[in-house]
Amino acid sequence: MKNTFKTLLLVCLTVFSFSSCEDGNKTIDEVLQYETGAVLRTINVVNAVLNSSDDSSSFIVEVEEQDEQDGALLESVDIYVNMRDLSPDNGTTTTTNSLVKTIPASAFTTGPVGLPRATLSATFGESVAALGIGSDDYFPGDLFIFELRLNLTDGRTFGAASAAGIITGGFFASPFQYNALLTCTPVPGDYVVDMHDTYGDGWQTDDGNGGSGIQVTLDDGTVIEIGLCSPYAAAAGTFLGGSDCTPNDGFDGSAVVTIPAGTSEANWSFPGDRYGEISFEVYAPDGTLLLAVGVGEGSAGLLAVTNCL
Repeated sequence: MKNTFKTLLLVCLTVFSFSSCEDGNKTIDEVLQYETGAVLRTINVVNAVLNSSDDSSSFIVEVEEQDEQDGALLESVDIYVNMRDLSPDNGTTTTTNSLVKTIPASAFTTGPVGLPRATLSATFGESVAALGIGSDDYFPGDLFIFELRLNLTDGRTFGAASAAGIITGGFFASPFQYNALLTCTPVPGDYVVDMHDTYGDGWQTDDGNGGSGIQVTLDDGTVIEIGLCSPYAAAAGTFLGGSDCTPNDGFDGSAVVTIPAGTSEANWSFPGDRYGEISFEVYAPDGTLLLAVGVGEGSAGLLAVTNCL
């Protein structure tokens, strides 16, 4: 594993020597066109949610550095931030990539495969200060985009702009860039979720037989899951365990998500819409519509459900 990067290049060169000289779009072409240098492999995205009510809430990612000399070229990693304004109702804020901090090589330790590893982070307060924006310039639902730029001792720098497709996924998983959703401390109370299925057989989310439901994860680790189960006996037990989904006629149903007082963070996520049949609405405790997802619009990921104290 320690010499994976060099071994991959050697294999690729060997394969190339037996290939035709024609240009193509094969993976081997991408590898050979990419400058031999270094990557930051994503080990774990620890947290990709920022709380606008808490300056200390942090984007956190664990990475492993790989270079031509097995980590010996590592000098530092810069953390940059930008913001994508997805809440135009309060005006549109435009920002540029701004340096948050620089992490020196000394902050890395030797990982299990002999390469440098570190857990990198940037707080919401640090990010806002770097961007030079105030409380009127952001709103829950906006995205903070973090870019890692790897600096080598020979003067070269690698970041999102230099990452070829061959290293952004798969084993290397080195996108150099991550999205963090902005949330806030939620108003406690009962949130109503109205759920619909146009086919009338309940929800099929990440599985053809049902799958997972909408999940709400609280800061104390509690996970609340809701979904529109199938009304057919043959499918009993295939969605959310069968007993904890919402009874319905297959087309429509409602569920309540209770967020207790004292909760500082509630992150909503949706597993996806396998057949493009699902829609739903989320209402605040006072009845205000917070989010409406139309039929076929529900992609997997975090939901912009915000109702701030």
